[in-house]
Amino acid sequence: MKTILITGATSGIGKATAIALSEKKYKLILCGRNRSVLEQLKQNLGTKVHVCCFDVRDKNEVFNQIQNLPDEFQHIDILVNNAGNAHGLATFDQADLEDLEAMIDINIKGLIYVTKAVLPLMPINSESHIINISSVAGKEVYLNGTTYCASKFAVEALTKGMRIDLQPLGIKVTGIAPGAVETNFSLTRFKGNLERAEKVYEGYQPLTAEDVSNAIVFAIEQPHHVQIADITIFPKAQASATNILRN
Repeated sequence: MKTILITGATSGIGKATAIALSEKKYKLILCGRNRSVLEQLKQNLGTKVHVCCFDVRDKNEVFNQIQNLPDEFQHIDILVNNAGNAHGLATFDQADLEDLEAMIDINIKGLIYVTKAVLPLMPINSESHIINISSVAGKEVYLNGTTYCASKFAVEALTKGMRIDLQPLGIKVTGIAPGAVETNFSLTRFKGNLERAEKVYEGYQPLTAEDVSNAIVFAIEQPHHVQIADITIFPKAQASATNILRN
């Protein structure tokens, strides 16, 4: 039974992925900042689950918890780097510096910390696989999203670079870049402003977290010799980062 570590598992894409993979009886290491939510999710999944509660920005805690996993979870076959956030929506000159720092710290440094901590536990020349959740914002820059886009462009570069660097170790590396997904993403970006968040998804049918988790499962369950390098997923109504057909 393969073991899969998922970051950002408390909600959205991470939670949907945990549910989808539990149904296929993978062992799961679920990571996030809210222990009570993780523990509740664990109780509802019909597979073996270990919970890690940390903020991916906390380098010491990331390494401490991953290096001290229970024996049964010491070998990690698959890593899903899902944790990430957008903070604020403003032109670069008007953006809050703390928001910009948070996106760099979570989306880039957090991904690096977790991956570096997990790699020593991944079997070489086996079924090992790293999946990085990026965004269409890692492929197109748009107004008011400069640093968020920069952070996701970095995820795209890290994904491509890892694929090259880890090739001799037999580790697959996949990048998945969703477009508009209706999760708590916009609520976080707008700092809890529900009215602004809801307007992002008005007038069209956005993706669901389950749509993206389906793509993650698809990438994981390819044959040993098949490596899905890159998947970009849009809702039907979306043609680019900013081109969405609304009713």
